[in-house]
Amino acid sequence: MTDDRAPASPLSFPTSLGTSDAEHITLLGRDLAQDLMGRVTFGELAYRLIARREPTPGQSRLFEAVLIGLADHGFTPTAIAARLTYLSAPDAVQGALAAGLLGGGSRFLGVTEDTGRFLAEVLATVSRPPADTAAWDALAREALRERKAAGRFVPGLGHPVHKQQDPRTPRLISIAREEGLYGPHLALFEAVGRVHPDVLGRTLPLNGAGVSGAALADLGLPVPLLRAAVLLARCAGLIGHIAEEMQRPVANDIYLAVDRNAYYAPLD
Repeated sequence: MTDDRAPASPLSFPTSLGTSDAEHITLLGRDLAQDLMGRVTFGELAYRLIARREPTPGQSRLFEAVLIGLADHGFTPTAIAARLTYLSAPDAVQGALAAGLLGGGSRFLGVTEDTGRFLAEVLATVSRPPADTAAWDALAREALRERKAAGRFVPGLGHPVHKQQDPRTPRLISIAREEGLYGPHLALFEAVGRVHPDVLGRTLPLNGAGVSGAALADLGLPVPLLRAAVLLARCAGLIGHIAEEMQRPVANDIYLAVDRNAYYAPLD
């Protein structure tokens, strides 16, 4: 679609996101005030921005369920980092929020992307998805054996708190099935859950971050942006921690607990 308001300047910076003039604000080719505000949820807008397409009601439901499941999980390192940064610089809320988001790595929050990437790599080795449970299990077993032989970590398995079952996992799988969005990434992820004890020698739960990665991949979101979707969700949770820190502070107690119990230990 040609933008009649495109500048005549030789410089040109095309975007399909947001533009504005004196009378209008346009986002994704829609009038922000008239077509989007009060008509779509923030989750639906986020999906459009990430996937570059409008979600169906089912896609929106699954996407927002993933966001809710990843918003907060208690006093995780990222939440503690946000609270301690706010304690140090209460005049800069953005610093506290950024500190928490910067902790989204391979152990916390990044698992969603890592799992989606792992599943996508395995699926890329086959010309078409397996036709039955036995075939899915065989594909998962081979992938786990290769990963174990290479000494590589299997993302999406295990949780520091939920030792038997992460309650988010069956719920997201159920929503995906209800909405007809249960795809190959979720199918492979469940197969990993079935066969990994035989390959790895121990039984671990399929965690919520991993199933979120599988669900987002089945929604067609680009794998390199899966962590970004997690950070979007966790941003809300971190704001909640900062808000609670303002009303019921604990960061100073955390700081003092470490500082007052620190002792000098010479290097070996």
